[in-house]
Amino acid sequence: MTAIKVLSELSPAMKLSKRPFLRLLLPFLLLLSGVQFGVGQEEGVAVAPIEEESVIEVIMHGGPLIIMIWIAILGTSITMVTFVIQNILALRNAQLAPPELVDALRNSIGAGNYQEAWETCSANDNYLANILQGGLERLGRGKEAVEDAISEYALREGNILRNRNSYLSVIGVVSPMIGLLGTVIGMMGAFATLGASGISDPRSLARSIGEVLLATASGLFIAIPAFIFYYIFRNRSQAVIVYADDQINHLIEDIPYEELQGVHIGENFQPGTGIASALGGGQARKASGALTTNCPICNSAITPGQNPCPHCGATLDWKS
Repeated sequence: MTAIKVLSELSPAMKLSKRPFLRLLLPFLLLLSGVQFGVGQEEGVAVAPIEEESVIEVIMHGGPLIIMIWIAILGTSITMVTFVIQNILALRNAQLAPPELVDALRNSIGAGNYQEAWETCSANDNYLANILQGGLERLGRGKEAVEDAISEYALREGNILRNRNSYLSVIGVVSPMIGLLGTVIGMMGAFATLGASGISDPRSLARSIGEVLLATASGLFIAIPAFIFYYIFRNRSQAVIVYADDQINHLIEDIPYEELQGVHIGENFQPGTGIASALGGGQARKASGALTTNCPICNSAITPGQNPCPHCGATLDWKS
């Protein structure tokens, strides 16, 4: 029974009926008739099943431009995973300020062996070592110069950490755009085919539209975790930088800057250069014969009780 017949038979009855509930049943009857009408249209017609295609086949069927877009999507996904792994490994307290390095620097600086501390920093490539190395190179210029150097190097090293994380934000913005570009190009091709051959096979058109939407879905699948990791790593980088900066401040807080005026620490270090004059000529410096055999001024080997130091000429007051 068709929808037209149902309407022709129901209309007089609905007009003559005084029962309101029959009028409420009219939409449901029309729905049932519509379903029956659609099924009746397909009776006796053999519908050929549409073969399922894999994702690779769908991409290859799209042409060279679609293939390039999918290569870009694949490249952004690999790049995102790479940056995530790098940030997981880099944004750790033990990576920015290794405990064994902190202990070694604390012992060297506490003993006055600033050149040894600089060499230790030079042998290590991490956040704390790079910053402290720059500060030790300006040790002979006073406390303010050291603090300025540490702030300068800390800003540079912090930017390096943050820039690596900022690329995740870029990927989160770009990947949906790449997917949308693939969808637009695919839709243009689908509608061009529709305009040329008509809507003789609507199921093929629907399948083509579903295939091109796969590019947008892939872009969003990359963008969502990229943004999530970006905000996680942004907060994490701030926390580990604060921890490393605290370690640096603890290492330099007890350095006697006034006694080290004119001392040059670094690659061109020469024992005794500028030290005797900074100490005021014959000013005595105390050293413990029971604990060390190195001169506390130039860090050169010296026999306990020997005076003055044969390397830098400083007068030492040996404790008994």
